[in-house]
Amino acid sequence: MTNEFARRPVSKWMEAGGPEADVVISSRIRLARNLVGLAFPHLMEESAAEQVFRSTSKVVGALNSGKGPQFELIPMNTLTPLERLVLVEKHLISPQHAEADGRQAVVLREDEAVSIMINEEDHLRIQCLFPGLQLDRALALANQVDDTFEQYLDYAFSEERGYLTACPTNVGTGLRASVMVHLPALVMTGQAGRILPQISKFGLVVRGMYGEGTEAIGNIFQVSNQISLGPTEDEIVGNLQAVVSQVIDGERQARQSLLRESRDQLEDRVYRSWGVLSNARILTSQEAMQLISDVRLGVDLGLIKEVKASTLNQLLVTVRPGFLQVVADYDLSPYERDVRRATLVRQTVRNQ
Repeated sequence: MTNEFARRPVSKWMEAGGPEADVVISSRIRLARNLVGLAFPHLMEESAAEQVFRSTSKVVGALNSGKGPQFELIPMNTLTPLERLVLVEKHLISPQHAEADGRQAVVLREDEAVSIMINEEDHLRIQCLFPGLQLDRALALANQVDDTFEQYLDYAFSEERGYLTACPTNVGTGLRASVMVHLPALVMTGQAGRILPQISKFGLVVRGMYGEGTEAIGNIFQVSNQISLGPTEDEIVGNLQAVVSQVIDGERQARQSLLRESRDQLEDRVYRSWGVLSNARILTSQEAMQLISDVRLGVDLGLIKEVKASTLNQLLVTVRPGFLQVVADYDLSPYERDVRRATLVRQTVRNQ
C-alpha cells in the first residue's frame, strides 16, 4: 500500500502564504544531533542502529502525547524507491536518505512541517519547513522538538566544540538554515550571475532546488549557512535573513525594471507560458519547471490572475517523476511521464 505521505500532493511549505512569499518559497531549519557513546551512522554496527531506532520510537510516543499534530515513525525499508523519491521531491528527506537501508527511518509530522531523518549522516536530523520567510518560526519549532528529544536522550556534546556531528562543518550548533527563493527576474536580467556568487562572502552558499550537488531548475535557488561553529543559532539565522532580504530587494527591483523597460516582452513571455501550461499534451520535467517559473512571475506581478501561487507551489512537486509514478501505481517510461505531466498540469490549473 502506498504510504499516504508519498501520495499526498501538498505540504505545509507549499501554502504560499508566508512573509515575502512573492520571492521566498520556503524556509527550513535543520538540526544535526547524535547520541553519546554511539558511533556515527556510517561507522555504527547493526545493534547501535537498532538502539537509535528504539530510542527514537519512545520519543515519538512523547511527541504524540499532546493535542497537537501527530508524528509517525516510518522505517525506510517499508517504503518503495518511488515513495522515497517523492519524499525527496517534497523536501522531507535528503537524496542520500532515499538510498537508505533497513537501519534507517524517518519521522513525519502529519502536516509535514516537521521531518526527522534517523541514521542518515547523523543519528538525528530534525528539520522544520515553513512557507515564505519564516526562519524564526521554523527555528522555534525545531528547538521545541529538539528539547523533547533531549529530555529522553543524551546528546554527544562538547563544552568546547558544541554538538558533535559526523561532518566537521556541522559541529557547533549543528544548525543548517536555508531559504528557497524564486529569482526569475535576476536570471532574466543577467544579474544572478553577479549577485549570487557574492553571497559566499557572508558565510553563505547558494545551491540548487534540492541542496548540495543539485542544479537550479525553474529559477529556484537555496541559500544556506556554511558555518555552524562560533555563531549562535540566532546569529546564524539573523545573518541569513539579512542577506536574503537584500536578495529579495534585488529581485523585486529587477521585476519592476522589466515591467518598465520590457513590459510587452515580459507579458508575452508569461502569457505564452500560461498558454502552454493550460493546453500542452506533452511536457518534460525541465520545461514544466521553467513554465511554472514564468507563470509564477506573472502571478506575483499581478499580470496573471487565473491561478494561485499555492497551486504553482504544489506543481513544483507533482510534476516531478517520483510523484507522477506513485500516483500511476507503476513505473512510467520518460514519454509516459511527459504525457501524464501535461495532463496533470492542465487539470490542476483549470480546476483549482
